[in-house]
Amino acid sequence: MYRDTRAEVNLGAIRENTAVIRRLMPEGTRLMAVVKGDGYGHGSVESARAAVQGGADQLAVAYLEEALQLRSKGIELPILILTPIHPSEVMLAVRHQLMVTVTHAEWFRQIGSHRDQRCKEKLKVHVKADTGLGRIGLRTREEWDELVPWLQWDFVEVEGFYTHFATSAREDTAFLKKQHGKFLEMKEWCRASGVEVHQYHCAGSNAALRFPELAMDMVRIGAALFGFYPEALVPDIQLRPALSLYSKLIQVKRLRQGECIGYDNSYVASGDEWIGTVPIGYGDGWSQSMQGSEILVEGRRAEVVGKICMDQLMIRLDRKYDTGTEVVLIGSQGEDRITVRELALHAGTVPQEISTLLSGRVERNYAD
Repeated sequence: MYRDTRAEVNLGAIRENTAVIRRLMPEGTRLMAVVKGDGYGHGSVESARAAVQGGADQLAVAYLEEALQLRSKGIELPILILTPIHPSEVMLAVRHQLMVTVTHAEWFRQIGSHRDQRCKEKLKVHVKADTGLGRIGLRTREEWDELVPWLQWDFVEVEGFYTHFATSAREDTAFLKKQHGKFLEMKEWCRASGVEVHQYHCAGSNAALRFPELAMDMVRIGAALFGFYPEALVPDIQLRPALSLYSKLIQVKRLRQGECIGYDNSYVASGDEWIGTVPIGYGDGWSQSMQGSEILVEGRRAEVVGKICMDQLMIRLDRKYDTGTEVVLIGSQGEDRITVRELALHAGTVPQEISTLLSGRVERNYAD
């Protein structure tokens, strides 16, 4: 390691969170661990292995490249690719025993010229239904009816039919119930058409934890694997955060009243102050929205002042500290703790964006 900034990932927390969530689900419900976005910034391969140890039955990623990376590292569990792949890549998915998401009949029309007729393996698909999130998925009975003949093709096996909720972290459940009702209606389309679907699933992390009765055949657990969940809405559930982030002071200086720091003179000292510089910035994924957030220095909170630079940021200290003093951006020090949820609230986003934004410049160290 050539720099002071490092992330530490507790694989034991991921494993235990997976096991806890599994126990909360109805008997017979499968658990799909979602490790897209480099495992929400925690490392996809390491996170996948920890989730498997915790009892995950299947895995999910966003893109084909992510799935191929897991396969290259010897991970053999079924893997669903959540974003539709290009029709020309269909045989890659078949040969690596990957499940793909389909949303419309046109995709099937385009794969014909790319299919290897010599291959006897089937293409495993999950049909995505859009019940209100408005992202991807079929929406009408006409779209479904057009899709049915392709799903009955002898080259195709329908592993799943699924949707995703838009408001599962909100206290108000009216829209979630509306989506669920629509999904049940679409489920009847499947049954009426005679298409055999192995697994119906609609609940991601928040919905699964809040409403286990919505588990159906499988739940898709992503953010909660890493300890990100709506704690206030499920106070009886305890999941552990897996990520900590550390750095060190590389310079400490005395600022006089009226002196400025940061681009555009973005901070002006209101009195004589001690300012520390920490080697992390938006080039590491610590965005300028973190200005005004806090960092722990020997268990005391220090505010981030001035605009955050690409490689460094500055904090206002309560006194002079030695260069090399460790600081905590995420995690515990002394009696205090900086959580990812706290940072997300400050930045006006969700915890998983904070962790996923951490760039490859930040070394990940793994502990069990």
